[in-house]
Amino acid sequence: MSKSDSEHGDHDHAHGGEGRHADGHGASEGGEAHNHGGIFGERTELIFAAISGVCLAAGWLLARQSPGALSLAVFVAAYVFGGTFAVLEAIENLRRKHFAIDTLMVVAAIGAAALGKWAEGALLLFLFSIGHALEHYAMGRARRAISALAELAPVEATVRRGEATERVAVTDLAVGDIVVVHPDERIAADGLVVVGESSVNQAPVTGESVPVEKRPAPKGQNFASARGEHRVFAGTINGSGALEIEVGRPASDTTLARVMKMVAEAEAQRSPTQLFTDRFARYFVPAVLVLVGVLLFAWLVIPEPFSASFYRAMAVLVAASPCALAISVPSAVLSGVARAARGGVLVKGGGPLENLGALRALAFDKTGTLTEGKPRLTDVVTAEGVERDELLRVAVALEQHSDHPLATAVVRDGCAMLKQPIDTATGVKSHTGRGVEGHVAETLARLGKPGWFEAEGSHRLPADLEKNARQLERTGRTVVVVQHGDRFLGVLGLRDTARPIAKDVIQDLRALGIDRIVMLSGDNQTVATAIARELTINEARGGLMPEDKVEAIKSLKADEGRVAMVGDGVNDAPAMANASVGIAMGAAGSDVALETADVALMGDDLRRLPFAVGLSRRTRWVIRQNLWVSLGMVAILIPATLFGLKIGEAVLFHEGSTVLVVFNGLRLLAYREKAR
Repeated sequence: MSKSDSEHGDHDHAHGGEGRHADGHGASEGGEAHNHGGIFGERTELIFAAISGVCLAAGWLLARQSPGALSLAVFVAAYVFGGTFAVLEAIENLRRKHFAIDTLMVVAAIGAAALGKWAEGALLLFLFSIGHALEHYAMGRARRAISALAELAPVEATVRRGEATERVAVTDLAVGDIVVVHPDERIAADGLVVVGESSVNQAPVTGESVPVEKRPAPKGQNFASARGEHRVFAGTINGSGALEIEVGRPASDTTLARVMKMVAEAEAQRSPTQLFTDRFARYFVPAVLVLVGVLLFAWLVIPEPFSASFYRAMAVLVAASPCALAISVPSAVLSGVARAARGGVLVKGGGPLENLGALRALAFDKTGTLTEGKPRLTDVVTAEGVERDELLRVAVALEQHSDHPLATAVVRDGCAMLKQPIDTATGVKSHTGRGVEGHVAETLARLGKPGWFEAEGSHRLPADLEKNARQLERTGRTVVVVQHGDRFLGVLGLRDTARPIAKDVIQDLRALGIDRIVMLSGDNQTVATAIARELTINEARGGLMPEDKVEAIKSLKADEGRVAMVGDGVNDAPAMANASVGIAMGAAGSDVALETADVALMGDDLRRLPFAVGLSRRTRWVIRQNLWVSLGMVAILIPATLFGLKIGEAVLFHEGSTVLVVFNGLRLLAYREKAR
């Protein structure tokens, strides 16, 4: 497949870096993947390799019985079927002035034939071709795991035009179209629910394990600013209720399409270990060629025929080719990125994947990350002789006229606690930065900060009420006092509450080896400390502006080497950019989060974070295993061939190690989190 094919969205392979290996396996230097199809389709190379093996076995049996023209003809057939794809790629590489491993294998096989070692040459090509074919099959499987994302979105949608409906191609949908989604049907576009209620399985995009309830969005909402309960994504699965959705994005710009594009780009990005193997090969391959050139003239100083020196040189050439080394890291990185994408985590390449797996320190933003991001009414403390319902009735009556987040929390949670109908306030007037006042039951009522009342001598707080207010403030609450006429009814405590799962997530991260966890917050230090204590976080820094968070990240990097920053991808973007790994929460549908983060948790679900760290740790370990196997095999085989190991045995070990590291990397596709 050519590069242009890749850019036009071929779903059979991931884009970006397809087949680009340093050893030339399946790719030219420029990154174009070779087409391994043929008369048997994608299996042609594998079938040719199998035929080569059959011919090799037949030729070996004939040579043992009656060596002659027939056995030679069968060995030649083994050469043809085993070497076809190697020769094609060698020609392509030479045309591009790229001397790759395929070329070295062909030269070694020709050299073996020139020496009359047809069986060894046929074995070389057979094992090389079978290893090559299995490698492409295995890597194709990892790419198909990524490309399967493209198959999640339907190709057609039901669109309402007036009173009628019609089926149209998803690519023809325009922003503002109304799409009808039937029960148990895949949603065709990113958009807002305008009619109907249902639960939607968002796991294909966000990784959330529990379906999310959806309901119609208020008038005037747009897709970018709407809350999660009103937004749906292409590729997700509707539940039992019918929905009508207003298209919020064209098909080419849906969250799923963006994830597909970014995962493909991630495949092309080189990890630190890949860069190391590239640098290693840059010096290693010329050194091997020099060594082989020297060995060709060994017969001048050692009493042996030229054929023996030539054979030894070819054996060293085979043994030293870094096939396994070149493929060991891409196979693991590609599998890790694919598994992360299936789990609702977008990792933008091998660099972030490896860095995430090496972390020992992690910084969290507080609001919207460790907490719900919206205040709740947590404490209702009445004055002596006052009923709780009386306090709540007056507070809700005053606050229902305001759209301030604290007022919204008082109304929402207060109504849930009330056992009586809500009173109505009249003449409500807001005092910016202090509170509100109005008439409830024809009596003046006021609600506001304790300091507002303390500033007026005639409205001093009673001592017990002031004590309660101070106690709530020390525990991180935002406190408001409620007064009705001359009576102080009590105080209300509000706080941005921690996510229910946040404490478990912190424990899971510590179990994975994250030794230092820090919370960074723009809230005051008292609030930050209270939330941190609740979540068992030992270090909390409050009162931070965005530039202060950047300095905090730099300080952590200086102490720990690598540090990740977890935030919402918007107001935390500077700190995320300065961290070793920037991790965005709830990135589905957020352009800024998808663009700025190195790792994006597609759903607003903190539980995806331990999954991502655990997967990265496992990927890093698999990469190390592969490096030890590939480098170790080369280190063993080179001296072994110098001291007489035959080409056949060298190929067996060499190509076996190549297949081993590929399938070792593919194990990451089956990664599962440990159960709590």
